[in-house]
Amino acid sequence: MGVPPQPQKGAQKKEERKRTLPASSSKEGRPKENKREPASLTQEGGPKEKREPASSTQEGQPKEKKREPTSSTQEGGPKESKREPLPKLEPAAAEYFRRAHETLKSGFDSDEEKALFVSNVLVEAEAVALPLALDTAGSLLLQALLPSASAPSLSRLLRAFLPSLRLAACHPCGAHILEAALLRAPVLISEGAEDAEELEDHVLELARAVQEELPTFALDTHASFVVRTLLQVLGGVRVRSDGGRGLPGSESSFSRAKKAKLESDGPSEFEVPETFQSLLGEFKGSFQEHIPSFITNKYFSLCLQVALEVLHRKLPADCSELCHSMIGYLSSRNVSPGQSPLLVFLKDATCSRVLDKVLEVSDRKALLSFYKAHMKGQLHVLAAHKVANYTLQRLIQAASRKLLGKILEELGPGVEEILACEHLGLITALLGACRKHGSHQQEVLQLLMEAFHCWEPPARQTACVPLIASVLAYEVYYGEDDDEENTPQEEEEDPSQQQASPPRPLSSISYHGSLMLQDLLHFADPSVVLRSLAATTPEDLVTLARDPAGSHVFDALLASPSVPEKQRRKVLRRLKGCYVSLACSKHGSRVLDAIWNRATLPAKREMAQELAEHESRLQNDPFGHFLVRNFSLNHFLKRRQDWERHHKAKKKRRELFSEILED
Repeated sequence: MGVPPQPQKGAQKKEERKRTLPASSSKEGRPKENKREPASLTQEGGPKEKREPASSTQEGQPKEKKREPTSSTQEGGPKESKREPLPKLEPAAAEYFRRAHETLKSGFDSDEEKALFVSNVLVEAEAVALPLALDTAGSLLLQALLPSASAPSLSRLLRAFLPSLRLAACHPCGAHILEAALLRAPVLISEGAEDAEELEDHVLELARAVQEELPTFALDTHASFVVRTLLQVLGGVRVRSDGGRGLPGSESSFSRAKKAKLESDGPSEFEVPETFQSLLGEFKGSFQEHIPSFITNKYFSLCLQVALEVLHRKLPADCSELCHSMIGYLSSRNVSPGQSPLLVFLKDATCSRVLDKVLEVSDRKALLSFYKAHMKGQLHVLAAHKVANYTLQRLIQAASRKLLGKILEELGPGVEEILACEHLGLITALLGACRKHGSHQQEVLQLLMEAFHCWEPPARQTACVPLIASVLAYEVYYGEDDDEENTPQEEEEDPSQQQASPPRPLSSISYHGSLMLQDLLHFADPSVVLRSLAATTPEDLVTLARDPAGSHVFDALLASPSVPEKQRRKVLRRLKGCYVSLACSKHGSRVLDAIWNRATLPAKREMAQELAEHESRLQNDPFGHFLVRNFSLNHFLKRRQDWERHHKAKKKRRELFSEILED
């Protein structure tokens, strides 16, 4: 295997075609509300642009579909990068690496053969590391090789990048390679691989080079990804604020399902040398130094968010110091009499994302101080603002029981105005916090139902489920005017005339409405919601169960420990006669499966009897045939006694395992 010739000097100045990055996935569970687009602060401190939607991490990352080459006019970016000629691979070298990539894709008979091949190709790549990394096809090859690279090969490759680190990091293809190499390094170091110490030294050398020129890297579109990955490697932890992209070094077609699974699994930790964490502490000082100049830059903001989360997990004292520095600086800007200067930044798209993270990593004492100094008395203003309401949600989610009481006392009277603004995330945050702490539940329930106009008269309370599910007030949902309602005198004279509500089918279900009902069912006393569910028509219950968001209300009904078994059965019995309709629906069949798993043997017998009458229809349905298999309907029809014995034995096994798990 000959060494490919070196690339010619004086390569073409025309840049390569840009690589499109995998799009970030949106986080399951929370809806997209008003756009939150990056905004720069004016001289008066007011934001002029909208805030972009946050990425799948839900930690305030701007959505980036492509990593475009850095503009020469970008603030703090390397202005000379576009003028520098990009090194190119010579045709012979490009052909060699193309054939190497094809060989790698074809596979190998053994791991030893693959390891030898990877080592040999990386030896050839050392001489042309930079042009290979900046080449679109070459970078894909390196990304495929690096997860299998040995410590000596990776060490030599990093050493080849160090002289041109800025050029590689600020390139869309080169940044991917640096990230993949950085993520591979701690694995080899923790395994005590050959030349692990040399590899550690090269990672530290690269990190110090980034630290010395932090603005150059943190303000660049592509290099900011390298900074975020480097911070995680130094801390030995993967965090959720890394920019919403798949793992560098993985397959190029990183599916949305895999991304969602990576997010749901949460951060993972790995061992790193003590020298890494020592250098991580030094990065704290570098960020502090540049806060006044670049905190309003969206790429620097992303790096700062990752730094806060990594420091919070590994160096809490340094994290608190960095948070204090940021709040101190922002509080000293745009001083206005009678209000906190921080309110301006709470309404700014970029700075508010950093403040979101500050609230997330702060302790209880710091949160209470932050509320008293900057947000007390301003919650209604913040709740109505299209940007600041997101930061208020973070405060509510992180609040202690004591702070939650103060927030609810101030924010409670404005719940109806919040619903009118369609900032429904605030309502779900309040309900979630009350559920989490087990406090203020009846208070927030009454406030919510008053906002939907179904608290008084009491007969209206039975209509709360369709109202909350569709997020519509009573008069809007039932098409009534205030003038047509009964007067209090008429209600007192003839209470029997107070009907619950005129019939109207449930047609639409809001995602946030479903979240509200789920939280309410997990309250210590969910009786109001249970009475409403029991009064809901079977048709509306089927609509709720067949909806992607509404089906999770039944999950909460089945899983909540505060729901009495008698009330649960009363609601579920109303679905009798609608099992076939549920079975032929994607989400309804999942609800029916969950009900079956909790049902007693007599209840299963009733369900199977109703479904078995339509066995042929279910067998030909794309969703129903799963229930035919799961419920063993063929056995139920042809071998009833075997079906009974099977389910009795299954119930005994489940009870036995539950006892073992409890012990």
